[in-house]
Amino acid sequence: MSSTTIALIVAFILYLGFMVYIGMRNMKKNASASDFFLGGRNVGPWMTALSAEASDMSGWLLMGLPGLAYLGGMKEAFWTAVGLAVGTYLSWLIVAKPLRKCTVTFGNSITIPEFLTNRFNDKQHLISTIMVIFNLLFFTIYVASGLVACAKLFNSVFGLPYHAGLVIGLVVILAYTIMGGYLAVCSTDFVQGTLMFIALLIAGTVMVVTLGGPAEAFAKVQDFSQRAMSGEFNSLSEKMQDAFTRNQNFSVTAIISSVVWGLGYFGMPHFIVRFMGIRSANEVKLSRRIAIVWVIVALGVAVLVGSLGTVYLPKILNTSAAETVFSESIKLMFPAFVAGIFLCAILAAAMSTADSQLLVASSSFSQDIYKGLIKKNASDKDVLTVSRITVFVVAAIAFCISLNQNSSIFSLVSYAWAGFGSTIGPLILLALFWKGTTRNGALVGLIVGAVTVITWHSIHGGIFDVYEILPGFMFCLLATVVVSLVDRNVDADVLKKFDEYRALKD
Repeated sequence: MSSTTIALIVAFILYLGFMVYIGMRNMKKNASASDFFLGGRNVGPWMTALSAEASDMSGWLLMGLPGLAYLGGMKEAFWTAVGLAVGTYLSWLIVAKPLRKCTVTFGNSITIPEFLTNRFNDKQHLISTIMVIFNLLFFTIYVASGLVACAKLFNSVFGLPYHAGLVIGLVVILAYTIMGGYLAVCSTDFVQGTLMFIALLIAGTVMVVTLGGPAEAFAKVQDFSQRAMSGEFNSLSEKMQDAFTRNQNFSVTAIISSVVWGLGYFGMPHFIVRFMGIRSANEVKLSRRIAIVWVIVALGVAVLVGSLGTVYLPKILNTSAAETVFSESIKLMFPAFVAGIFLCAILAAAMSTADSQLLVASSSFSQDIYKGLIKKNASDKDVLTVSRITVFVVAAIAFCISLNQNSSIFSLVSYAWAGFGSTIGPLILLALFWKGTTRNGALVGLIVGAVTVITWHSIHGGIFDVYEILPGFMFCLLATVVVSLVDRNVDADVLKKFDEYRALKD
């Protein structure tokens, strides 16, 4: 074993050990279900902001998005980044403070399904049951994308077999999620978000300087693209040549499909749950400012790294390896141990999302299905036990999905993102801002949004080339409004609580 490999291994072991240590430290802080799932609503603005963004971006930020830009999709990657940045800001601006106050007013809800059940006084728990089913479906797919990112990272850095990398990533994520709960997830995500930010900033700066400054760097990238389209590179696959050609003829439909990624933020459970756990609604403004700076810099540099990677790296990566452009660039830039620390940023990106998703998925099932329907008098200890079992089950299914070595991180995230954005997003907005939304309206909208996404995703060509989150979001919103208008909200208790929530001061 070479000294370089040993240095990389040491860096990774130190990092992974630190993450598990954080989980162990937070074990004793989980005295109740509220502590385990929301940290007792006592998380500060800095940790809230960085943990929200780290959990949101996942492995696709340092692998999927740079890989897309590397494959000639600079325009697609750019417009996707724009949509995500705008969506992040609007979600913090519009949803964060009202959701913090509304979830407290309606039964001190600690999960999104529980909040919507209380908000619409759904005594049959139909909304929470259906939502938990969809949550488990889309979260499993999303967690699989994180495991794929871990496997590709370990393969790129250590040459480990793909499946061995999957196992390592799975074990570490499970360890600190099950032990520490929300506080452990937030604490690790704070560290991981900071590492991701620093790694991207340094990598982007080094690449630009090495290539002769901004103007020279972009000139080289443009020259590479033109030569790639002309077929000059024999080592360039047909798929990559097609990608560069498509980028030059980027359509309006493609721009719309990229920008509407921003709609997902209104309904991303592992993201908006951070709004519920913040210490005070008064601290949302500071968190929002921190979050938007992080997002703009991180997304911008991720696209930059992917694009510059075509001329920075000495050899052209094939299509399946394109998502390792960041890791390959880092290995070229720094000594082994330093490179190992920054490469942990990719692991951080994958783990910070997977842990949050496992926690939210398990909390939804244990709190809303087990305690809400199966055993209503369940103790907090019972709920936590069921939650931890659910974490294992979801992770195991995600592991099976990720066994395919040709899995695309970007594609997996795209599908799950549309599922959440189209089913939960419109309901959250209407629950917070429209008094007349009814239980039946929300129920129909939830089903319509999910069916639209699943159907739209399976059909290709023409109008179906538009990213499924747009029609899913619109149809869910429309169905909820129409059914609510016909249904009419006559629940006096719900109307009274809504007025109380709206009257609350920050």
